[in-house]
Amino acid sequence: MPDSSLTRRDFLGSLAAAPLAAAAPRRPNIVIIMADDLGFSDLGCYGSEIATPHLDGLARRGIRFTQFYNTARCCPTRASLLTGLYPHQAGIGHMMGDRKLPGYRGDLSRECVTIAEALRPAGYHSLMCGKWHVTPASAPKHNWPLQRGFERFYGTIEGGGSYYDPVTLTRDNTPIQAEGPDYYYTDALSDQAAVWVREYARRPEPFFLYLAYTSPHWPLHALEPDIARYKGRYKDGWDALRAERHARMIRTGLAEKRWPLTPRDSRAPAWADAPDKEWFQRRMEVYAAQVDRMDQGIGRVLAALRETQAEDNTLVLFLADNGGCAEELRTTIKALYVPTRTRDGRPVRPGNDPSLLPGPDDTYASYGLPWANASNTPFRLYKHWVHEGGISTPLIAHWPRLIRRHGSLTHQPGHLIDLMATCLDVAGAPYPDTCGGHRITPLEGRSLVPIFEGRRRQDHFEIYWEHEGNRAIRQGRWKLVSRHPDRWELYDLDADRTEMNDLSPKNPQKTEELAGHYQQWARRCNVAPWDQVKS
Repeated sequence: MPDSSLTRRDFLGSLAAAPLAAAAPRRPNIVIIMADDLGFSDLGCYGSEIATPHLDGLARRGIRFTQFYNTARCCPTRASLLTGLYPHQAGIGHMMGDRKLPGYRGDLSRECVTIAEALRPAGYHSLMCGKWHVTPASAPKHNWPLQRGFERFYGTIEGGGSYYDPVTLTRDNTPIQAEGPDYYYTDALSDQAAVWVREYARRPEPFFLYLAYTSPHWPLHALEPDIARYKGRYKDGWDALRAERHARMIRTGLAEKRWPLTPRDSRAPAWADAPDKEWFQRRMEVYAAQVDRMDQGIGRVLAALRETQAEDNTLVLFLADNGGCAEELRTTIKALYVPTRTRDGRPVRPGNDPSLLPGPDDTYASYGLPWANASNTPFRLYKHWVHEGGISTPLIAHWPRLIRRHGSLTHQPGHLIDLMATCLDVAGAPYPDTCGGHRITPLEGRSLVPIFEGRRRQDHFEIYWEHEGNRAIRQGRWKLVSRHPDRWELYDLDADRTEMNDLSPKNPQKTEELAGHYQQWARRCNVAPWDQVKS
């Protein structure tokens, strides 16, 4: 266990030591909810205009983290979240392709354990709804959820896909098809999660639920009543939206006034000069509707916790897998996750085409770079890159039985690797040395529980990132970062978290020191040079 878990209060110790009996204090349920391709400023409680009342309510009764990090991409984030390791240590340094290198096999390693595998021996039920994406969809089932510690699974093995007809939809170990004329994947995940909460919250044993939405990842698929609520909201464009969100973030303490708002991405036109304004507005309207619908579903899951009187002793964590996504979809896109026809036989028209308004099941589009730039307010860059716009995530922690500083912000940094350590800490469960005959890689994370208690935890000395050659290291206030294949840049995040003032020319000694530490980490954690990986 990480050092910070050794100082947990008597309250947590008594929960961990209690037998699983009706009269004994029950160890907490744990619910981890993750959005897909959600920008740092896309929730109401993080500065957005999008209606997210249920997540905002969690924030009012819990803690918001201002400096929590993911790994900049979907598959590596899921591997890191599930295992408490850096993604390369779990075999998923990139995506699902096998690059024939230990850190890049594209299939979850057997030299790691999932949270479910670690909690099951401690008496927890383990349930999962949503996007798995840590094993190839075409591979055998050796790394499907039920083979990695979960008792129940409803979701997709593949990554993205249609919200009306998701590919690789699976119940437990059985591939299935979407059912009913009104099927919408976000709703199906929310409803299944709520059903399981009602069932398992009434059992004497605690449960762990991992709810991994695909919302608001492309394609832009949303229901018309949700889209209608945002009609005209984005008529002033992305420049005005970035300024509006930034001002709100400063007022609420999420950003500091001394950090300048990053300039609009040079690849995005000024809104005044943008063509096809109706189409651009519609793209953001649909994106907002997708986030809104996810929040509605989360509300149903939270209602199930209240109805079963489980809310008070359930730790709920909400986060995103990477920053906003600037990917533009071509009209020629072809992939497993892009259907050629709708469920009722109409041709699907893929790609970002201004003649097509997105939202219905026969379209397949993304919201694109200019709106992603707004989603990641006030930061630089996007999903894929490890500047702050690619790796910064909201993190909301809610646990009424322990968290007393309602509505507070914490500026203590954290990383996905900390979620396994946190789950083990609150469950009183050990991290195994071996599992299934395999020696398990030692845990990298540290528990967040001291932060929940309003204390200062023992911070990581350094945190690291690598994805597609984009690389970074954070040591306290210092961050060294490179956008592949560019040189290293050095930032003082206390003074300049928007990464506008590169200090590497003025401080070559710190640059060289951190670059050396990065290389040591890369060797230890199976990180290979990107040119070698992609060759």
